[in-house]
Amino acid sequence: MSQQTYLASKPRYEILDGLRGVAALLVIGYHLFESYYGGGPNQPINHGYLAVDFFFALSGFVIGYAYDDRWNRMTTWQFFKRRLIRLHPMIIAGSVTAVLLYYFSDCSTFPLVNSMPWWQLVGMMLLGMLMIPVSPAMDVRGWQEFYPLNGPQWSLLWEYLANILYALVIRHFSKTVLAIFVGLSALLTLNLTLNIDVGGILEPRDWAKYTVVGGWSMTADQELIGVTRLLYPFFCGLLISRLTVGERKMFNLQSSLFNVKGGFWWTSLMIAVALCIPHLDGTENALSNGIYQAVCILVVFPLIVSMGAGSTVTGRSASLCRWLGQISYPVYITHYAFIYMQMSWAEHHKDLPTSTHIFMAFCLFILSILTAQAWLKLYDEPVREWLKQKLFKKQAI
Repeated sequence: MSQQTYLASKPRYEILDGLRGVAALLVIGYHLFESYYGGGPNQPINHGYLAVDFFFALSGFVIGYAYDDRWNRMTTWQFFKRRLIRLHPMIIAGSVTAVLLYYFSDCSTFPLVNSMPWWQLVGMMLLGMLMIPVSPAMDVRGWQEFYPLNGPQWSLLWEYLANILYALVIRHFSKTVLAIFVGLSALLTLNLTLNIDVGGILEPRDWAKYTVVGGWSMTADQELIGVTRLLYPFFCGLLISRLTVGERKMFNLQSSLFNVKGGFWWTSLMIAVALCIPHLDGTENALSNGIYQAVCILVVFPLIVSMGAGSTVTGRSASLCRWLGQISYPVYITHYAFIYMQMSWAEHHKDLPTSTHIFMAFCLFILSILTAQAWLKLYDEPVREWLKQKLFKKQAI
């Protein structure tokens, strides 16, 4: 069976595609509000950062569904090529978008922009395109991120790591061993969200106790946060896939224990509420807020994935889900270039009426979507198709 025929024979979980898009749009809103509220308790999309943990859960489920039954006809290298084709073209697009808008982000929030020579910027762009993270000493913006040109790229580094772990090790796990691994990963999540801090590695994050915020910098505490945020959601999603899809014991595309009428709209509401619930105790740095995040990651997000996978969608809702799924990754990986620019604009125009700031934020929201759509249709889809033809020519997987 050819690669394309095999892929076409597998139905898509369209609601999960749609949920990825809904979460990506909420992430844009969360970042736009950051210019005015930061990550504080008055931020309207208070827990927007949890979208990353939800993305990991979705990815784990989809990886299991797409690849678990293909290892008898697919090599590890073929798997890596497929993941590179899917993920890497838009990583390059995100780096290019960030470079083009870099100097428009000059403000006190990003103190290094004004003095950054263009050649150093180009070098950082090339490192980002190659997914090479940089140390805080190589920062070009001021936030000491893995990828200071395009901050959200940090989560793709962990996504790549998850794919490597899956292909080399975890795909060999039985369901029992995988369940044990997921359980141990849940303990890491509790260690982070409840600030138990076994080993004292998380001590430097005094500004952000009881939260999963972090994972984007080359320091011991940030690396532990990143690993923690990755392991449970991603491999819990994989476990859900194996328990349900592989043997159709609990649900399939037609019928399900979690089959919900209007499933896309209910699960979209659930993810929106989960991300917009105010910080408990009125502060982001409270134990109750950590408990809330633990519940979202350990229980709510797996439940949403299960409901989304078990329910069906038709008609216009299906078309909307397909579009949201297509646009989700381009939106996520390119939008922050506009957020950097908006932060600078907001700082330099503090005296303008609130209505003007709202209008500007709305315009950037739409511009982020249009830019992502352009990257998708004019670059990402054609490049991925070309790479598939070149890298998988005459191969049957």
